[in-house]
Amino acid sequence: MALSTQLHVVTGKGGTGKTTVAAALAMSLADKGKRVLLCEVEGRQGIAQLFDVPPLPYEERKIAVGLGGGEVYALAIDPESALLEYLAMYYRLGRAGKALDRFGIIDFATTIAPGVRDVLLTGKVYEAARRRNGKGFAYDAVIMDAPPTGRITRFLNVNAEVAGLAKVGPIRRQADSIMQMMRSSDTHVHLVTVLEEMPVQETIDGIAELQSERLPVGRVILNLVRPPLLSAGTREALEAGTLTTSKVVQSLAKASLEPAAAPALIAGGEAHLERQRLQDGQREILEDCGQPLVELPALTDGIDLGALFELAEKLKDSA
Repeated sequence: MALSTQLHVVTGKGGTGKTTVAAALAMSLADKGKRVLLCEVEGRQGIAQLFDVPPLPYEERKIAVGLGGGEVYALAIDPESALLEYLAMYYRLGRAGKALDRFGIIDFATTIAPGVRDVLLTGKVYEAARRRNGKGFAYDAVIMDAPPTGRITRFLNVNAEVAGLAKVGPIRRQADSIMQMMRSSDTHVHLVTVLEEMPVQETIDGIAELQSERLPVGRVILNLVRPPLLSAGTREALEAGTLTTSKVVQSLAKASLEPAAAPALIAGGEAHLERQRLQDGQREILEDCGQPLVELPALTDGIDLGALFELAEKLKDSA
């Protein structure tokens, strides 16, 4: 029997679109009729912006309904609110906890001991994943829009972070319970990248770090993949150098288009081929990483709710 609902942790180098991917993954599960909680832990309100809803408070709110009838709830987790809730749940402090907040004790605690901050953030995700509603879990899946790849292992490995702070007691027990969930077969840490050298290398390094701490790596999601725009014949002619300016001028003239555009068109075609070669080279590197790859296209019209539905469709088979 599973210890918790399914947990998807989504990480990636800054600028790779991990928040968009996390949101699309939530929609793909909702499209299957699932009840999903989408959490963010960095205080950027990226989820609210994507779904065009007001800034999220520290409470779970329904923000979307999938095509299959499932629901997406969202939660913005901040360490101060999480600590107040923790104090109320485990120490019955109530008003006293709020008084501590006024005196700045909570700020002090989470600043002087960053490991405690991560325990509080992941602890709220743990609580949501373990929460029961009748005979089953409150959510079919919980998705965390997590910190970037460079610090994801440290963020998830809360046991190591609190080892020097708490050998026993409730904080330590909480960390042990969180680690049990993080290393569970119901948890998947997905890494988002774009097909460029630095993000790909950071992804490979991230996979190695996660595996060294026995954290379960899920899929590598190749985001913003540019599709090939040239026909096979045009590509072959450009690569062979047989597509001359005069030939392009003739084609433009037949189509009643401006012949002067021929050099720019050839240069643009060559630049596109170079970008495709770079993409292909980085994809080949990732094919050796030992994890399943999923590709998401670059969408020319930006990201809105319609785009999330489109990306969700691409993720359905891997969700």
